Amino acid sequence: MRNRLFNCAALALALSAASLAQGADYVIDTQGAHAFIQFRIKHLGYSWLLGRFNDFEGRFSYDKEHPAASKVEVTIRTASIDSNHAERDKHLRGEDFLAVDKYPEARFVSTAFREDDDGTARLSGELTLRGVTRPVAIEVQHIGHGPDPWGGYRRGFQGTTVLKLADFGIDYDLGPAAREVELFLSVEGIGQ
Repeated sequence: MRNRLFNCAALALALSAASLAQGADYVIDTQGAHAFIQFRIKHLGYSWLLGRFNDFEGRFSYDKEHPAASKVEVTIRTASIDSNHAERDKHLRGEDFLAVDKYPEARFVSTAFREDDDGTARLSGELTLRGVTRPVAIEVQHIGHGPDPWGGYRRGFQGTTVLKLADFGIDYDLGPAAREVELFLSVEGIGQ
């Protein structure tokens, strides 16, 4: 009887591990600082201004057998913008750019996911920023997946996209080379 119980428990563990490896829901690991939302934009066309958002959360689902069923949701606290310069960040939080008092969050919700055989994919969705919702496409690369040292299962992706500031009501003039911002996303999810 004892062996039968042990075998049933072992089978249940093996099936749950296989389920995680195949398809699962993940929480983006922002607590462990294993996820990043970074940006760069040209300053007057002479140099790059780099920054990031320090406070965000999200989740995604991914099934390698049915990748088209994948989903992503991310919420960003816009006041967490960090360009490594306090006065500039104050300006970026103001009405000229993010208007964080009026729009404290930006949100991305996926609408489609198309994966290619080479490990790249295209994630489509809607981004709401400054109260404006627009379609966005993110070029995605699958980084890796597997068990972690704490008994969990993790999966990671990175993605890039370019946003036109005017599409979201940002028209502050930093010159013609600064009308678009490039976003870089690095996401590690913890299987749930």
